[in-house]
Amino acid sequence: MTACAIENGTAAATGAAGDDLPDGPDCPAAPLGAPPVAPAFTIAADGSYAARLALADVAAEASDGGGGAWFVERWTLDGPEPYAVPLPLDQPEEPDSEVLPLADGRVLIRRRVAELHAVSLLYPTGPGTGELPLGTVACPDLTLLPPSPDGVSAYALSAGAHSTSVWQVAGGAFGPEPVAEVPGHCSGGVWLDRAGRMLALDREMPGGGPVKAVAVDLERGGEVTPLLQIAPDSNDRLLLADPGSGLLLLRSDAPGHDRLGWGVLGSCLPVRFPECLRPADAAVTPFAVQPGQVLTPESCAVALRIDGAAGSWVGVWRPAGRRLHQFAAPEGWQAGRGVWARDGVLRLPYADGNVACGVALLEAPVDDGPRVPESAGPGAGPGAEAGAEAGVGSGMQPSGAAVPLPVCKPVPLGQAPLTGRMTPG
Repeated sequence: MTACAIENGTAAATGAAGDDLPDGPDCPAAPLGAPPVAPAFTIAADGSYAARLALADVAAEASDGGGGAWFVERWTLDGPEPYAVPLPLDQPEEPDSEVLPLADGRVLIRRRVAELHAVSLLYPTGPGTGELPLGTVACPDLTLLPPSPDGVSAYALSAGAHSTSVWQVAGGAFGPEPVAEVPGHCSGGVWLDRAGRMLALDREMPGGGPVKAVAVDLERGGEVTPLLQIAPDSNDRLLLADPGSGLLLLRSDAPGHDRLGWGVLGSCLPVRFPECLRPADAAVTPFAVQPGQVLTPESCAVALRIDGAAGSWVGVWRPAGRRLHQFAAPEGWQAGRGVWARDGVLRLPYADGNVACGVALLEAPVDDGPRVPESAGPGAGPGAEAGAEAGVGSGMQPSGAAVPLPVCKPVPLGQAPLTGRMTPG
């Protein structure tokens, strides 16, 4: 169990950050080591705990044809040294169960039981595991949403033929209860504030049509308001949001094909689609935003998972820098998972053959040198910088020619809920 820095694709006991990797499709990625043994790994909203399903070491049973046994494992991430606590019960867990850590150290688990979904809280009790059943939800499918920012509540989505129910499955007074009914088929789930009141969902209306991110006010009976309307027929999905700065990371096909973009909640400026976020022959997915940059959303460091033929590795990017830095991932990285500290250090959880519970530390690089141009979304104003050129040797040249954008007027982010930026809590 250790905390370490990333160096040359391995976990090394040093304080130095890893070197940038070459750009482009031939960018080498550190081997992931053993494939992730858990179908789920979730980090609490405050970064204090994580939880996953782990596979027990049952070599004797496996030799007899019994196979492995899944159990819940809780990781403590905010102490001087990370460590894992197993939370097994008398019966093994099913691999399709979902887990979610709360800020008090308990772990919520959703299990499918026949036609029901049972929700319980697990916690360590001396040598054993305590379980507090919370109740059941009767529906075909129930999916846990990301951890609520308040640290004590948990929510889930249940999509029906014509509407989607938002359930509060923990933190309520009477067990699982529906708190909102949203017309249309909803997926995703991003929290827009620190209180756990405003939830962004990606919605497709009955009968088809584009997917649009909407904001749902859970304290006003699930009141729905538009959040992203980049172009009339574009699919606009919200991926990440930082409540402090208002920085939004989204995916949209408004530029003509699916692209990663960014904007600021409450801003009237158009969404931007950086060229550096579409490297050739690789898929890029953001998974963490640096907190604490309240008045300067453009300076927030964003962590990205990059998937290519060679495996998965880590990217770091800032809107102001407009350069994608690429790093090898530690062996056994829980790919696509990590949390930023306010001082700009990215914490990446991993487990390999030698380390059962580790956190690799990656310091956000400083942006310097020539910048790569960005494409502005539809309706870009005179201040758009889409015509700037990337300097020769910048290391991240545009990966393709600019795509002509449709001419239409977007609904600015300033018309979305939460128009004022949040102040530090």
